[in-house]
Amino acid sequence: MAKDPICGMDVKEEEAAATYEYKGNTYYFCAVGCKEKFAQDPERYLQKE
Repeated sequence: MAKDPICGMDVKEEEAAATYEYKGNTYYFCAVGCKEKFAQDPERYLQKE
């Protein structure tokens, strides 16, 4: 299970609403809106991890 880097929700990889590739990693999202927000500034959200 993956964690949506925007909202923190647990997401099953096979059921993710959206995915995004960044620096060789795949990120999984509960909603397309979360993915779009992440895509605008990935480093901002990755610093929270």
